[in-house]
Amino acid sequence: MKISNEAKVGALSVAAIALFIVGFNFLKGKSLFKTGNYLFAKYSNAKGIMVSNGVFINGFKVGSVYEIDNADADLKELIVTIKLNDYYNIPKNSTASIKESTLGSPSVEITMGNGTSFLHTGDTILTAPSESMFGSIANKLAPVGAQVQTTLHTLDSVLNNVNTLLDNSSKNNIKQSIDNINKATASLLASSASIQAMLNAQSGAIALTMGNLNSFTKNLADNNQKVSKTMSNVEKTTENLSKADIDGTVASLKKSIDNLNSMLEKMASKEGTLGLLMNDKALYNNLTNTVRSTNILIDDLKTHPKRYVSISVFGKKDKSTPLSAPLNEIH
Repeated sequence: MKISNEAKVGALSVAAIALFIVGFNFLKGKSLFKTGNYLFAKYSNAKGIMVSNGVFINGFKVGSVYEIDNADADLKELIVTIKLNDYYNIPKNSTASIKESTLGSPSVEITMGNGTSFLHTGDTILTAPSESMFGSIANKLAPVGAQVQTTLHTLDSVLNNVNTLLDNSSKNNIKQSIDNINKATASLLASSASIQAMLNAQSGAIALTMGNLNSFTKNLADNNQKVSKTMSNVEKTTENLSKADIDGTVASLKKSIDNLNSMLEKMASKEGTLGLLMNDKALYNNLTNTVRSTNILIDDLKTHPKRYVSISVFGKKDKSTPLSAPLNEIH
């Protein structure tokens, strides 16, 4: 039997439409035949969830939304079919909630329970209302808002107390204090200007000092050879001093000092002629009397020469009374 071209075209069109439907459902996460692991969840508000939206457990994607149906004509209850990628041990007391996202599409978040029996394909999982992002933020900010409100009440009380304390006299005192602060600030500015002027004046002296220092270092550089020669002489002198018999010199000096101390001790004692002369008062008096008698004799000889030299040329012998004291004491 010969198949007409129209039949071939019709068959190809049907096949193309069937492939299109299967591919479209595949892209949406739905297969032509409902096979695999499925769970059902009932919600009063789907919150914009759509087919192929992800299903997550602890942040891991375990499946996707396969289908959304209404349980009644009033749309008071919506049934969401969840297709799992594999079989997972999900306890029966686990809950599925719809998690909203401001930047992306909503998703289903399964919170694992602690039961020992697990859900199977076709079972209905418990659901729990989920908070919106703004609701979660509001709940987190609620304690902060209470603290802020308490702080505002406290601040209001403090301000009331401050207003009570700040009478006219206190306000005048505060104003006067502010005026004094302004005057002090002006004085500080004037002082700063004076200090700056002084520093400017000192900068010239500092520059002059630096010039002198540069000149001094230049002179040192110019006389480097002389300085080196002087240092060489110092080194030679130090070397000669190190080679000198310092110990012998010190020993000789110590011996001389010991001899001098011994001589001084003898002079201080009554031993020896010098010690007797220095310490014996009778000997000193005798020497003094002898010297005085000698002076008297010399003066008497000068005054009465005829008494000691009897020569006729000078006439008769002088028989006058001899001197009893030197002439310088008589006059």
